[in-house]
Amino acid sequence: MSSPNVTTYRWLRTGDDVFPAMSAALDAAQKTIRLEIYIYTGSELGKRFRDALVRARQRGVEVKVMVDSFGSITLSGDFWDHLTAAGGQFHWFNPMSLKRFGIRDHRKMLVCDEQIAFIGGFNIASEYQGDGVTKGWHDLGLQVAGPLARELAAAFDDQFTRADFRHHRFVRLRKSAAKKLISARDGQLLLSGPGRGRSPIKRALRKDLADAREVRIIAAYFLPTWLIRRQLIRVVRRGGRVQLILAGKSDVPLSQLATHSLYQRFLRAGVEIYEYQPQILHAKLIIVDEVVYVGSANLDTRSLHINYELLLRLQDEQLVKAAREIFANDLNHCRRVEPADWRKSRTFWNRLKERWAYFLFVRVDIYVARRQFKTFRR
Repeated sequence: MSSPNVTTYRWLRTGDDVFPAMSAALDAAQKTIRLEIYIYTGSELGKRFRDALVRARQRGVEVKVMVDSFGSITLSGDFWDHLTAAGGQFHWFNPMSLKRFGIRDHRKMLVCDEQIAFIGGFNIASEYQGDGVTKGWHDLGLQVAGPLARELAAAFDDQFTRADFRHHRFVRLRKSAAKKLISARDGQLLLSGPGRGRSPIKRALRKDLADAREVRIIAAYFLPTWLIRRQLIRVVRRGGRVQLILAGKSDVPLSQLATHSLYQRFLRAGVEIYEYQPQILHAKLIIVDEVVYVGSANLDTRSLHINYELLLRLQDEQLVKAAREIFANDLNHCRRVEPADWRKSRTFWNRLKERWAYFLFVRVDIYVARRQFKTFRR
């Protein structure tokens, strides 16, 4: 356990790392457990986690669970009955409705006793089990112990109050309470969501990119804003280096098509693009010089404009060094996209499909979600 005034970190590089660590924290919790997740399945893994939560409640721990209703649409309605019967609290985030299905809680966190927390891209589903190379999706998590765990607990509590997604009548005229930058001694917690106001994630990233020399990004879904794309290209033009590890295999092929529509301009500018080969890529990692970002947010339209998301922005020297090692190791499992080969592979039909996919994700999806958010009333 860390000093009460200093946050310590531990990278969790695979499902084989993260799930045992989370299970141990659940079994050790004495006071409170907060779990917020996008996808939770009724798999054997999901049942083991639920049973651990029930045991914690039975020994007197306060347990709160919030699961996104769309992300976990396959989960049965009675799955959490044992937990609620034991006195635990469970909420669906934004219960399914055609009028507001586009607004989702994509955040993933587990916080135990306000002292130890887990964040990253991992959901609680069997496809995340494995090493990300020979078995299971490739993802990345971070264990956080110390003051930032308390900030994550407070962020959970705030989100828990809006789980039923009932907003006041003139919500579209107010700045979104979900958009926050919380500075702590050891780093910054960046929270974003739909509604008015600037995104702390976009603002922090653009500020760091403004003078960046080395940028390394692992992104499962990659559709950054026009301004961020321009900044990445400018890093290369002023003599810096930008390396992207993107999905060679994706669980959302249409999103991958949309990302392909951006390749040509990046490659022409000198950005290095690599595609992860062994398994489906689901990791999210951004390294900009001596700063690292880790959390639930992808660099795509949904994460930057629509979903509720969280990222930690950290400047811990050892953490950044380890993040670079993670990136370098992932490069060993990638195929580099060569500019000449990419140009030759582009048929008219390829380009047409990519343009339509880009239009759907960048124009249609965001338009529908914003309309749903603005028009929903209590």
